[in-house]
Amino acid sequence: MSLITFSDRLSKFLMIAAATWAFGLSFLVMANIIGRSVFDSPIYGTAEIVAASIVIIVYLQAGYAIRSRSMLKADFLVVHLPDIVQRILLAIGYLLGAAFFLMIITGGWDESVLSYVEGEFEGEGALRVPSWPARWTVLIGSALAMINYLVMAYIDVFKPTNLESD
Repeated sequence: MSLITFSDRLSKFLMIAAATWAFGLSFLVMANIIGRSVFDSPIYGTAEIVAASIVIIVYLQAGYAIRSRSMLKADFLVVHLPDIVQRILLAIGYLLGAAFFLMIITGGWDESVLSYVEGEFEGEGALRVPSWPARWTVLIGSALAMINYLVMAYIDVFKPTNLESD
């Protein structure tokens, strides 16, 4: 299995996991609203769970957004340039994207390890949510996003004709 195929399959799987998580989270929020307004009994910790989940959902979907070309791109000027210039600009953009996610990884590594080792939690009161799952999801999602930017650079700059199909 090639890196491109592995990247595609992993990106799709994580996107589906994130969508499922978001779907389940909507039921938690709805149950909290109903419990709070009808029964005067909210689900404690909903805000902390939602806050951590938003970060997790975003980074689980980042790799798929990049690979499916869904990231914001303003190419209204670039499409009118010669092919070689377009390829150079694509390469620069993809490498900057990969560098951005590499900086997230290197900047968050120590905090993520410490968060797990020291058992860091967020929230006070009835429910304390561990911080390490969100921190590690940021690292893993950033690694996949970086790989996908490099895959996109390879595909769009070198335009290989013998890519494996899913």
